[in-house]
Amino acid sequence: MSKKPRTEPQQRLYVVGDIHGRLDLLTRLLSMIEADALAFPERNKKLVFLGDYIDRGLDSKGVVERLLNSFATGLEPVFLRGNHDDRFLALLKGDLSVVPPWLQLGGTATISSYGISGFGPGDGHKAEKIKKELAKKMPATHHAFFEETLLSVTFGDYFFVHAGLRPNIPLEKQTAEDKMWIRADFITSDHVFEKIIVHGHTINSEPEIRKNRIGLDTGAFATGRLTCLVLDGTKQSFLTT
Repeated sequence: MSKKPRTEPQQRLYVVGDIHGRLDLLTRLLSMIEADALAFPERNKKLVFLGDYIDRGLDSKGVVERLLNSFATGLEPVFLRGNHDDRFLALLKGDLSVVPPWLQLGGTATISSYGISGFGPGDGHKAEKIKKELAKKMPATHHAFFEETLLSVTFGDYFFVHAGLRPNIPLEKQTAEDKMWIRADFITSDHVFEKIIVHGHTINSEPEIRKNRIGLDTGAFATGRLTCLVLDGTKQSFLTT
């Protein structure tokens, strides 16, 4: 992109990276975002979450519950779907084949957050029992939250997605699988898409700014650093815990 990327006119975007069950960090970051948003009453403000709300951290249930609650006046949330969210949703819909790899990826923490004990990373063979326990313990509103997540969204010169995109493929022809799961083929590519790609999924110690993309996963579940990109016109800045 030869010109500076920009948001839509009078728009201020807040974009949050992978949360992974860290309600404590989400609470702190939202306080920072809401305080910042109050200083721009005239802006059309969007709050974009890049997905991976659950797993690994201790309070996946609490994260979803917080996201279902209201935000500061004028902040309109947009929830994208990450690969962890997709696996969890597949389980809720009855696909038991996803359970063994999901448990290995931190799914046991999500189960525990819903008050379900006795399952470890190696208990994939107990998938049916796990599904039944979740059906009893998980609020219907939480199931609906995951169902309603989006695969991608675009505002101005930016395209928001969880993992990334397949290089040399137009935006409108990208697959759901790549949007939630792609890594090396996207991260190592210098391909410039029609818009700047803002994504999570791949961990870096700091936000990664390249000519074709901005990566926001700063490993919150392990590092304690949850990052928010703030976009307004051609300006880019960051808030972090």
